[in-house]
Formats: sequence, structure tokens, C-alpha cells
Amino acid sequence: MKKTMLALVLGATAGTAAAQSNVTVYGIFDMAFVRESGGIATTNKLTSGVESGSRLGFKGSEDLGGGTSAIFLLENGFQGDTGTTGQGGLLFGRQAYVGLQSNSGTLLLGRQYTPQYLAVAAIDPFGSGTAGDTKNLMATTGNSASRMDNTVKYISPVVNGFSGEVVYGAGEVAGNNSAGRQLGGMLTYVTGDLTVRLASHYRNNDTATVQTSSARNSVLTALYDFGSFKAHFAYGVDKGVNSALPRNLANPFGYAVAPTPSTDSNVVLLGLTVPQGPGVWLASYIRKNDKTSYNQDAQQFAAGYRYYLSKRTDLYAVYAYIRNQNGAGYTVGSSIEGGTGNRALNLGIRHIF
Repeated sequence: MKKTMLALVLGATAGTAAAQSNVTVYGIFDMAFVRESGGIATTNKLTSGVESGSRLGFKGSEDLGGGTSAIFLLENGFQGDTGTTGQGGLLFGRQAYVGLQSNSGTLLLGRQYTPQYLAVAAIDPFGSGTAGDTKNLMATTGNSASRMDNTVKYISPVVNGFSGEVVYGAGEVAGNNSAGRQLGGMLTYVTGDLTVRLASHYRNNDTATVQTSSARNSVLTALYDFGSFKAHFAYGVDKGVNSALPRNLANPFGYAVAPTPSTDSNVVLLGLTVPQGPGVWLASYIRKNDKTSYNQDAQQFAAGYRYYLSKRTDLYAVYAYIRNQNGAGYTVGSSIEGGTGNRALNLGIRHIF
């Protein structure tokens, strides 16, 4: 009898735990034909993760009581055309974090997006993907990456339309607590149809053996929904070594002297999205002003159309062109690639599950 009662109690306890926690499996599978031109050679290829990086993710939460929940997320990036792992072979290279969520805010620990990247991606008409990707000309963080390792992030609750987040990423260089360290933050304000974000990022470029200057990036973004269309705006300021690295450092244009990454620049983005039928027209213009003596400015023109077959599946066609000046070497990439020339055409399909 005692064994029976014990089994019932354990079974009831397990049932309660299951009811209080949940795990969701989700993902994106994105494939496209890509034609890159304008560099040393024209490239035609079938590639994965053009509009959105292909991924397989696991996320979950557990109700701890008192309005507090434990949460986690593990997100793997993969290449659908080859079956290989993305993000340099990392198992969960897109994101990997665990934390606590309550009415006082959210605290997360692990590999995460930087606030500056989130601020830019949120107003990019192309969603930080396809040939129109803002990352082609706009720095997303001090080292042109969008994620931070060894990160502690706090996200505040929304108060009168305002919310914010701050991050700290340990450099973990033995004997030097500042080397490789990253700091960032973002303030968001939402009122009616207007969303404004102000974000900043700092990265210490020091290593165990090399001492150099830091990279500092700041950006102001805005999105306004007029109903029949949306207007997109961003203004960024990038200063310091590694503050605005080109996406392709292999000198794809074959200049006698390779382009010099800017250490002092600003960038302006103007964008437009116009819904029409079951799809939406996309357009953006980005101007990068290199304020160094090299004066290697660049302009990007991008246009495209996204057609929704359903809420989870869309077709897309995007074309982008970069006008490089004074030996600048910026290339047209996509969500996960840096590109090989200053022009690119994407024709693809994305399925979200």
C-alpha cells in the first residue's frame, strides 16, 4: 500500500512539473539561387540562409512561481545546401543562453545578439538578410559580428513605452580583465505607430600580446507605420580600429592596394516597405561616409519583393548594387555570407516551422 501511494505521489509530482514547463522545437529553412557579380569573377550558386539564416532551435520555460520563470534557448545554424554546420562549425552558434524572467525584467547568460545588431535589424526593410542586408555597409558591432560570447544581458520591462537592455561580455584573456571585453546597451521607445531605438557598443581590441585601440559603434534607428507603407531610418557612427570592417576582407575586386577598413565613419539608411496583395515591396538606400584620409565612401541601392504563399512560407526576389568610391571594397552579401562582388541577385524560398 505504501509503495502504491509513493508511486501515485511521484506520478502527480512529475505531472505538475510537466504542466509548469514546456519546450518548443522551431526553425527556418531558407534556400536561394544567388548570382554575385562585379568582383574578379561572376559566381552563380545555390546557397542556404540568404533571407534568414537556416536554423534549428529549442526554447523552453519553467514556471518557478511568484511570477518568475526559468528560460533557455539553444539555436543551431546549418547550411541546407551542404548539410554542414554554420557559424564556423559551432553546434549552437546562433544563440545559446539560460536565464530568469520576471516582472522586474529578464536576465540571460550565454551567447546572444548584441543590442546594436538588434536595433539595426529591426528597421532593416530586408530584415538583415538577402542582398539588401544592412550589414553590407552598416557595422553591427565593433568586430562586424552580431553576437557576443560569455555574455550577461539584462532586459527591462516596458514602462510608459520605454524599455532597455544592457550587456556585458567577458574577454576571458588570462591576466587582463579588459582585453576582449565588450559592453553594449539599447533604449527603445514605442508610441503608436512609431518605434525609436538608440544603441551603442564598445569592444576592447586588446589581446594577450597586442594592445590597440577600442572599437565604438552607436546607432539611432526609427520605424514609422503610415498604414499603407512603412518608413525606415538609421544613422550610425563608427570609430576606432575594427569598428567597421568590410564583410569580405579578401580584396575581391583585385585592387593593387587592398581597401583600408575605416576607423572613422558614419552611415545613413533610408528604407521603405509597401504591402501589395499577398506580398510586400522592399527598398533601401545606404550611404557610408568614410571620414578618414582614404575617403573610401560607398552607397548601396537595394530593391525586392517578398511574396507570402502562407504565414510560414514566402518567395523572394532581391537585387542590390554597391557603388564603391576611391578604392573602397564593400561587397553585397546576404544574411550569412559576405559576398564576392558589388552586385547580387537573390531568388529564393523560406519556410518557417
